[in-house]
Amino acid sequence: MKRFILSLALLTPFFAYAQPHHEVGLTAGVANYYGDLQNKMFPKEGYRPMAGIVYKYFFNPHLGIRFGASYASVTAADSLSDVKVKQDRNLRFATNIFEVHGGFELNILQIEKDRSKITPYIFAGLSIFHFNPYTDGLNGEKVYLRPLSTEGQGIPVYPDRKEYKLTNIAFPVGGGMKFLVGKQLFITTELGFRYTNTDYLDDVSKSYVNLDTLRAYKGQQAVNLAYRGDEKNDWYSKMQNETNKQYPNYKYQRGDSKSNDWYWFGNVTITIYLDAFGNAKRYWQADCPAFRR
Repeated sequence: MKRFILSLALLTPFFAYAQPHHEVGLTAGVANYYGDLQNKMFPKEGYRPMAGIVYKYFFNPHLGIRFGASYASVTAADSLSDVKVKQDRNLRFATNIFEVHGGFELNILQIEKDRSKITPYIFAGLSIFHFNPYTDGLNGEKVYLRPLSTEGQGIPVYPDRKEYKLTNIAFPVGGGMKFLVGKQLFITTELGFRYTNTDYLDDVSKSYVNLDTLRAYKGQQAVNLAYRGDEKNDWYSKMQNETNKQYPNYKYQRGDSKSNDWYWFGNVTITIYLDAFGNAKRYWQADCPAFRR
């Protein structure tokens, strides 16, 4: 309780001269991913577009809350890795991500329409996101990976491996630079990281399961897409039921279950500054030079 009271006391200066305002706008940029198929946070490949909407309410020029929704896509492939064992594994995936998020945003410097016009800022919060990893099948078709249980998820023989959820939570954190253009328009450049609560964003986490067991419960396609090194070595037989001789032994490491997956956005956001909802017309009439002439 003492710590809570102390925290409120430390925040008092932020609210002492409160000048609340709203911001509503759009955001767009690029997205990428960090996980079992991509061991670099900023790789050369794999950048996909993202877009979204955002709403912010600032209690004063420093501290505010933010909410938004974003839609993005991420992808990665072992063939682009510089790690030999991953190249031999030869997996690849993509997934669309729909996210809603909320959190706090802190302007390092005071920024107001009649005063300073630029500040760095940081943010942190919580998000809920939906994903569904897929890959290309042997004939180029789109195949969703979760129903194949590539690591034995949901198969009775492996009771410790439950099906992963397609809707999960993440913890957004990041920052950027904010610019006030005129008295009504904010332009921000932002880099935001999402640490997720799942290691299956890419459908890879633990170890391989027994080939025959996987085939018996999920079919040959599950075996084909759980390990794709045979495709790289041009070994795959036209006989769909032939035993995959290169398939790794049961419990051989497939992914790294010690750390969860990340995705991140690099984006530009444009928002409109509103003292209160509906004040945009009043602003243009009172503050815009074109109307004052």
